[in-house]
Formats: sequence, structure tokens, C-alpha cells
Amino acid sequence: MPVFLGTIERTYTSRVLDVGRLRVLAAVAREGSITAAAEALHYAQPSVSHQLSRLEAEVGMPLLQRMGRGIRLTDAGRLLAERAEQILAQVESAHAELEELAGMRTGRVRLAAFPSALATIVPAAAAAIVSAYPGVELSLTEAEPPEAFAALRAGEIDAAVVFEYGEAPAVDRRDTTLIPLLDEPLYLVTPRQDTDHAQPELRDFADQRWIAGCERCREHLVDACKDAGFTPRVDFETEDFVAVQALVAAGLGVSLLPGLTLRANRHPDVTLHPVPGLRRHVLVAHYGKPPESRPAQVLLDALRGNLTEPVWDL
Repeated sequence: MPVFLGTIERTYTSRVLDVGRLRVLAAVAREGSITAAAEALHYAQPSVSHQLSRLEAEVGMPLLQRMGRGIRLTDAGRLLAERAEQILAQVESAHAELEELAGMRTGRVRLAAFPSALATIVPAAAAAIVSAYPGVELSLTEAEPPEAFAALRAGEIDAAVVFEYGEAPAVDRRDTTLIPLLDEPLYLVTPRQDTDHAQPELRDFADQRWIAGCERCREHLVDACKDAGFTPRVDFETEDFVAVQALVAAGLGVSLLPGLTLRANRHPDVTLHPVPGLRRHVLVAHYGKPPESRPAQVLLDALRGNLTEPVWDL
């Protein structure tokens, strides 16, 4: 019996599981397919398949079964995927504890934010971090909410500034904690020469061409117009809020933009009309449940501590 146990121990201790490959397996289990996992992790699909093959070689047994064009986890795959989530959480916790022990004298803090937040509320927070923690490496990345949440789950960032419209979450926010930062009003943006309405409403522009922003902003625009009694004719779409205003200024349509985009850049030839009742929620997201990791806490404290409630009379 001792010989048998020794054989098992030597067999399994010789297989050192790669944390990166465990992260890939966990993503496949969460997302349900290799393609979706590749998108969530921002990897090429062949790279995900290769990592899974290497992991199967490390484990010494199949982790996936091919089912037509899809896949299914084997019993071993499901077991290892569950353990992978625990292992990854422990790794992140260990990083956080080590950084806590170091008092953030060294290490890194990584933040992703959508463009208008990166141009308005992030710079003061970033400057405060650089000043308070000169030995810490600060990383800033531009990312819309779906990409930011994926980066959080992949362990690529410590926190993200994201936005949501209304009550229903617009993106997959599993395994994340969201902390409100501010609410921003929305404005109907029209050409400056438009003076027909002192306080126009969305329905006054039902027959106009509309210019939409990012995918989530477009969905909100359509919903807001439907609530006002019409379906907007969206002729132009761009995620560049500077371009949106330029198109409006040129008389090519009207748009609906949040306050931060207009604080980041205001075209001189557009008129802004606040739309009562329409708000966009800006939040800070981090992976897992409270308490936050030390880097996430540093980012949250900096964002809160250096946030001056914007004056919205634009």
C-alpha cells in the first residue's frame, strides 16, 4: 500500500498546472464555448484551443468532449474548472495580501475606463495615485464596459470605471462588485441654429435624422425615443463623441449624449437641451466580493477622493 500511494503522489506532484491555462478552462466553463471564451479573454481562438490541449496533457486525461460543432466538459473538466475558479481567487488574494504587506510601496494598480471618464474624472485620480504611491506602477486602459468586465474576470485589471443605463445591467457582470460613483444627465444635442424650441422634447424631433453612439448608447437612445412615442431614424453611428457633435453641428442630425462626453469636449456649434428623467449611472467595478483587493481599494479611494461633482449647466 505505501508503494501504491507513493506512486500516486509522484504522478500528480510532477504535473504542475499552469495558472494561465486554468484561467482559460474557467473561461470556457463560464462562457460555454471556446469561441466565447476567446472573446471574453481577448485571445485568438487557436490560442485558447492550444492552451486547453496543453492543460489536458498536464492533467493526463480529457477535459473536453466534442459535441458536433460544440463542446462539453468531461467530469474531469468540470471538476478542474470548479477548482480553477478557487485557485484563481486564491492567487488574486495572495497578490492583494502581498501588496497590502508592502504597503503599496511597490506593485501595480491597473484601471480601465470608458473614453469620456478617462478624459474627465480619471486624470485627477491617477495623479493622486502617482503622488501618494511613487513606487507603484499605474496602468490606464481605455475600454467600454463589456471589454472592461471581461478584463476584470481575466485578471488583467484591478478595477474599471463603467456605465449603465436604467435598472437592467447592459453587460455580463458576474463575479463582480459595482460601487456607484456618480450619475450624469443626458442632453439632446441639436445644431446651434436650431431655435424653434426653448425647451424641446425628444418627440419634437421624431422626423429628424438621429446620430447614435456606442452599442449600449444606441440601445438607450432607441428606448428613450420609443418612450417618447416614436422610433428614431438612426442614419449615422459612431463611438467617437467628438464626431457625433461634429455631425450634429454640420446639420446632419440630432443626438443624445451624456454629460461627461460634453465635459470632455464641447463643440461650439451645437445647442444642448437637458432631458428630464434621463440619467446614466457611472460605477466602479472590481472582481469578486468585498473587501476589495488593495489595488482596487487604492483606485476606488482615489476616484472618490478626487471627484468633484460636475456642474451640469453645460
